[in-house]
Amino acid sequence: MQIKTLEELFKHLLSDTYSAEKQLTRALPKLARAAHDPSLEEDFRSHLEETRGQIERIDQVVDSIEGLKLQRIKCVAMEGLIEEGAEVIESIDEGAVRDAGLIAAAQKVEHYEIAAYGTLCTLAHQLGYAEAKKLLGETLEEEKSADSKLSTIAESTVNPNAEKS
Repeated sequence: MQIKTLEELFKHLLSDTYSAEKQLTRALPKLARAAHDPSLEEDFRSHLEETRGQIERIDQVVDSIEGLKLQRIKCVAMEGLIEEGAEVIESIDEGAVRDAGLIAAAQKVEHYEIAAYGTLCTLAHQLGYAEAKKLLGETLEEEKSADSKLSTIAESTVNPNAEKS
């Protein structure tokens, strides 16, 4: 599909983000199972529930814009980021060093999502999609919070434990 308008770009980016979130719901349980630190495992499990809510919120965004339908596309960026997480699991033995690698992989995902939702918020504002901007802004704040939680876990326990390994 050739993108010619800002509305078409918004639709494409929203569809891409929807795909990213769907892929993430399949990856987070694997990350949780691979985590050694209990707080990291719990963080991955709670973020899975949050991600399911974010998918529902994208559905609400679609419902708030007359005539908008998502495209069936695959987010190749998220596919690559998830593959990096899988490589961490495969290449690092269980323990604090693996947890540090899992956090690094998860934070790459969060930063990608922060960029995606920030862009979507900006476009929704420009296009006059007030409800969509509000909903997408809620998710943007959740992604920023998820990134902050990962940093806290890394700095407080995982990285110091990994350094001792």
